[in-house]
Amino acid sequence: MLQQDGNEDTEDVSLFDTEEETTNRPKKSKIRHPVASFFHLFFRVSAVVVYLLCDLFSSSFIACVVTIILLLSCDFWAVKNVTGRLMVGLRWWNHIDEDGKSHWVFESRKASAQESKTVSEAESRIFWLGLIACPVLWVIFAFSALFSFRVKWLAVVIMGVVLQGANLYGYIRCKVGSRKNLTNMATSYLGKQLLRQSTGDEQTS
Repeated sequence: MLQQDGNEDTEDVSLFDTEEETTNRPKKSKIRHPVASFFHLFFRVSAVVVYLLCDLFSSSFIACVVTIILLLSCDFWAVKNVTGRLMVGLRWWNHIDEDGKSHWVFESRKASAQESKTVSEAESRIFWLGLIACPVLWVIFAFSALFSFRVKWLAVVIMGVVLQGANLYGYIRCKVGSRKNLTNMATSYLGKQLLRQSTGDEQTS
């Protein structure tokens, strides 16, 4: 299903086209992807630590800025392309079609009998905690830098807000997109049934 969003199309799809079957199935609490879970938090937490303790790490402002930007960039790539897919079964990206139109695709993998074994409740909590908490911190840093007149840090904190906020927005769209798809499908089905009944009544009369 495509939804027009300004000059761009957004598409919510189900990853691997499977159906959700987790209602009556107990969730796994064991961390099944420890490496992904580690790097999901490592880059973003490291960026925050370097920002807060940059004066202790180095006296060079440029070195601190470059380090933070590299950590933020690595975090954006890892969360967008790896950890979201492994830890919670979500994925989003953008592609350009043959007509030059930009399409944002938000995928949500619904746990089947086999796939439910790869997603754990512990990993899900780690994923969403890191995904939400760190952008909030960068927003706080942005206001702090603005009100304390630390203008030279504004570009860095704005980049932190943008990169981590983009991942947060994308995964929220992935999470709620499937529910919206189900609602639209139900509405479309009811509309077709009402249309058939109305046309049938008109033909019989």
